[in-house]
Amino acid sequence: MKIALIGASGNVGSRILEEALRRGHNIVAIARDAAKIPVRTGVTAVAADVKNADALASAIKGADVVVSSGRFTTFTAADLLPAVKAAGVKRLAVVGGAGSLEIAPGKALIDTPEFPAEYKPEASGGRDFLNALRAEAALDWTFLSPSALFTAGERTGQFRLGGDQLLVGADGKSWISYEDYAVALLDELEQAKHVRARFTVGY
Repeated sequence: MKIALIGASGNVGSRILEEALRRGHNIVAIARDAAKIPVRTGVTAVAADVKNADALASAIKGADVVVSSGRFTTFTAADLLPAVKAAGVKRLAVVGGAGSLEIAPGKALIDTPEFPAEYKPEASGGRDFLNALRAEAALDWTFLSPSALFTAGERTGQFRLGGDQLLVGADGKSWISYEDYAVALLDELEQAKHVRARFTVGY
């Protein structure tokens, strides 16, 4: 599979790149600074900004799927979706956030009093992006939300999948490593079980 990976030099993007290479896929690694992408067999580094639709469309043209791993405070669905369509790519996977996940019917994590104020702009942008995807008719999109704590860790391959509800473990913690998140995302790219849907991953 040829995967166009936006934000390939970031914390999550770099793990997605590693997991994709492990499985033998070819990666077009897109970052604002292509020099941050390590030289690897199977990786083509391209400098492009999501807000430059023409440059982005050129970078992702010919890919089987686009994976967006950028921060929602830096771009919106209105920036990204036209470029994906212009490039003729049908499949889009988005690294989502946990803020829009429900902790009770109709109540999102971001709307709880305990939600940290410093994370609200990113979480709010993620919710807006998801809502835009849900209104999108032309693309086969997937939005994968991590658990509440999303951090560096180990690749275990052992995790649970859910829908719109926040996953909480038996220990009361809601978390997933970048590495296992990447496993879940690549599983989805290969198996396409959550097309035009949001799902979540956690321990």
